[in-house]
Amino acid sequence: MPLIPTCRLNGRTTDPVMLTRLGFGGASVGNLYRKWSDTEAQATLQAAWDAGIRYFDTAPQYGLGRSELRFAQALPQFDPDTLVLSTKAGRILLDCTAAEVDPQSFVDVPQKRIIFDYTYDGIMRSLADSRTRLGTDRIDILLLHDIDAATHGDTGVEDKLRELFTHGGYRALTELRSSGQISAIGAGVNTWQICERLLQEADFDGFLIAGRYTLLEQDPLDSFLPLCLARDVGIILGGPYNSGILATGAVPGARYNYTPAPPDICTRVDRIAAICAAHDTDLIAAALQFPLAHPAVKTVIPGAATPQEVGQNVAIFETAIPHALWRDLKSEGLIRSDAPIPQEAPDAA
Repeated sequence: MPLIPTCRLNGRTTDPVMLTRLGFGGASVGNLYRKWSDTEAQATLQAAWDAGIRYFDTAPQYGLGRSELRFAQALPQFDPDTLVLSTKAGRILLDCTAAEVDPQSFVDVPQKRIIFDYTYDGIMRSLADSRTRLGTDRIDILLLHDIDAATHGDTGVEDKLRELFTHGGYRALTELRSSGQISAIGAGVNTWQICERLLQEADFDGFLIAGRYTLLEQDPLDSFLPLCLARDVGIILGGPYNSGILATGAVPGARYNYTPAPPDICTRVDRIAAICAAHDTDLIAAALQFPLAHPAVKTVIPGAATPQEVGQNVAIFETAIPHALWRDLKSEGLIRSDAPIPQEAPDAA
């Protein structure tokens, strides 16, 4: 079994959580974009474990509970002493009529509808429901899911933050952490700005951010990532490919942040890909490894829907990338000059 290195995510009142630097994002096994059989999903989860991955993330939203239910089938095969599991709170699943089901990007989902609730009771109920679906009380990291303007709008996010800080949601998180039921708390969102605001209000251990610190985006270097370092807060980096374009390149139909990539992004990706090609390196390998160079980023969790994709993720995670590639990206203004770059690999002779 390959040895995937680990990195510490601080827990404020417990032992640190040790995350493998390559994790597993559980949206795909919730039938993201297409239906996967239970057999396929179990084979994928097992392949991730067999590859040495020990950090697994899921959420009630993923397939309206289907991802967590599939994790429940796999978890008995995993060593609980080395497994690290995260799920999310803030979305509660309710039985409903077929007309009320809103699967979003998921396929073949249970007949459930979502309500958002970040109050004390909402957090506690969300966690209890997740434990039931997962078949375990052992959840290491609990993340507030999508408590940002991207989901709720500029006005709605203020209401959700009141639920969190005035109506007891944050108190629920800290009680769970201080009692040892949860080792670390944070948020899983698509924007870094809400994480910076949460850090200004309270104590969190880490944040799962999708697509906001990548080869195409480094704005968090200005204030958010320095704040994370100062507060010993870790980043779980989801979406390293910005919804796909950094994996596929600027091919027809490439997606950036869940929508068709605009021309300026396609042009920038073509330029990055050309430099990668000049150094005999796949674009996808550079995209996966770049975020991990920042000391605040503890792990990266690309999606995988098949055992083959798990194997590909491990292979590109382990790809040696010459230092000259990063130097050329900086000299061409394609990544910021102050962006940390991965440990130096020997340049080709």
